[in-house]
Amino acid sequence: MTLLHERSSMGKLMGPPPDTEQLEAIYRAALRAPDHKELRPWRFIEFSGEGRERLGELFAEADYREDPHVGDAALDAARKKPLRAPMVIAVIPDVPKVPKMAQVISAGCAAHAILLAAHALGLGAMWRSGKYAFDPVVRKGLGLEEEDEVVAFIYLGTLGGRHKPIPEHDIESFVERWR
Repeated sequence: MTLLHERSSMGKLMGPPPDTEQLEAIYRAALRAPDHKELRPWRFIEFSGEGRERLGELFAEADYREDPHVGDAALDAARKKPLRAPMVIAVIPDVPKVPKMAQVISAGCAAHAILLAAHALGLGAMWRSGKYAFDPVVRKGLGLEEEDEVVAFIYLGTLGGRHKPIPEHDIESFVERWR
């Protein structure tokens, strides 16, 4: 329960990236996400090393296609986004036999399992989506079909900063009870 109660996103991540053993544990956790008829309706694209730079180029190209007058500073900032962590994992719903909503929810559960597994291993993780997850240039560059989407870009690494305080939430303001 401590893991579930204390997991939080870590915005500052450093190297090294997760090692082979850690990645195996992370993916094993993701593969336990609930899904429709055990089809595993998602897949992962892992970016490390120069792969993060290639992803950054896709982000910059997406910004340029959106606004051909975008400045060099903004394009450089887009290129650097995947470099904020030593590894990025894209989570993509990917089984047409499953209703779209079920795919997306299951992929979201797999992404959450990645976050929990990283935390359990003492790693830091941050779930990011934002405009690049929905951008057609990025999706095409990742080899996705037009109807495909990215549910999450999970940034993984070693904790690079201090833990921010975990806010307490009033459970009663989130729960409606019918008795």
